[in-house]
Amino acid sequence: MTTAAAARLLGVAVSTAQLWLESGALPSWKTPGGHRRVKLSAVTRLLEAKRSAAAARPAAPPHPEFLPAPARAFPAPSDEGARLAAVQASGLLDTPPEQVFDRLTWLATQVTDCPIALLTVLTSERAWFKSRVGVDETSTPRSWAFCSHAILQQGTFTVGDTSQDARFADNPLVTGEPHVRFYGGVPVRDAAGHALGTLCVLDREPRRLRDRELKALEELANIAAEELRRRPHAD
Repeated sequence: MTTAAAARLLGVAVSTAQLWLESGALPSWKTPGGHRRVKLSAVTRLLEAKRSAAAARPAAPPHPEFLPAPARAFPAPSDEGARLAAVQASGLLDTPPEQVFDRLTWLATQVTDCPIALLTVLTSERAWFKSRVGVDETSTPRSWAFCSHAILQQGTFTVGDTSQDARFADNPLVTGEPHVRFYGGVPVRDAAGHALGTLCVLDREPRRLRDRELKALEELANIAAEELRRRPHAD
């Protein structure tokens, strides 16, 4: 096998496979043309050793943020346990900002003319912002999150005037900064259909989104979901 083929089978970068060859972890030889080769049997043995080591490793206890809240002060989907496990597996929580997502939240403000846009990740304790425009905070308590309602929907969830909606009128985000009066959010789902969070826009004035604005927000949320689905899950 070539080094590249061995790397693909092992699920590692070619540079990592090269280091294993050079260290002797993978026995190899050079062809007359100077190309390094490795036997499939050697790759298979290393792959089996990796799997055995992973199976023997004790599983870490779930973090409380990834366990369903015992007494909910917010709505949650019926598959909340599986959804939280998917959030943990995504490896997204508390990761640095990324330009690909910052572009999407910026575009969301432009296509809807809303001053605030967020890409949220929902745990049982927080709505954490993977990307944000228009606010300085990096998270809110889950019990404050409009997104808890949005992830129950298949499409866009909107609240035209939060002060007139009994579900939100007393919300600290409505009565205090940033004084949210409008919310529109679209679930961002993984390949299995679990809502990891939302792409949402907020305004300080009551309003409604036009059909083309709703469609644009949904498309941006789909782009975010597609980007996440291309990524390998965290270990």
